[in-house]
Amino acid sequence: MQSNAVFCDIMRVELIAVTPFPLVKQGDDIGSLILESLGSMGISLEEGDAVVVASTIVSKAEGTLIDLTTVTPSERALILSSTTGKDPRLCEAILRASKQILKVGPGPIIAETHHGFICASAGIDTSNVAGNNDIVCTLPNDPDMSARTIRAKLEETFDTRVAVIVSDTQGRPFRIGALGVSVGLSGIDPVWRYKGEKDLYGYTLNASVIARADEIAAAADLVMGQSNEGIPVVIVRGARYRRSEDPATTYIRDVQNDLFR
Repeated sequence: MQSNAVFCDIMRVELIAVTPFPLVKQGDDIGSLILESLGSMGISLEEGDAVVVASTIVSKAEGTLIDLTTVTPSERALILSSTTGKDPRLCEAILRASKQILKVGPGPIIAETHHGFICASAGIDTSNVAGNNDIVCTLPNDPDMSARTIRAKLEETFDTRVAVIVSDTQGRPFRIGALGVSVGLSGIDPVWRYKGEKDLYGYTLNASVIARADEIAAAADLVMGQSNEGIPVVIVRGARYRRSEDPATTYIRDVQNDLFR
């Protein structure tokens, strides 16, 4: 099978919750936990499956949590706190996780992370972390590497080719509400470029680019939920995508072409 193989089931896409799934702690092997859950469910991965993994459990396993009781706010963090109403210790954690702060309002802090992603609070979250507001979770240090590690274990076990997406929930400019996006990838082209394909009327497309990995991450969010569902891993079966080893940062627009900055 060629490296640019396309997997397609145009009739149906399935969302399969990997459950029950244990609460993850530092040092856990996410790939092994997925295999254990799949074993208890009595199911195997199939060629072309996309396995979507919540970034929170990857961060927990890799130990990128922050105990705010150990954080001393800087002068800049104190200013951010007075503007936004956020805990000054959290503001300091956001500053440390950021390459730059882009926008500040009464509440949100929009930042560019060290990975290059632009999101609220530099991707730092408190929900589904520890049940303690003093413990917050940052994005994984290298989500693409995390995805590759998980994928290697799954493919070795099932002797089949799959994709792994590490997902996070983020907002969007000019739209209310957040949805799942990919922050780490392995085995899937982040985008589907329709240039050169024809539409229903024979028109040759010139510039259509679809965020395919983000679409799959958002679909998985329908099952994952955002509160007490306890489903951090979802198999998306039947989705069309092309294989690639491009990183999730492929999505990031060049600053000169970014009309939102």
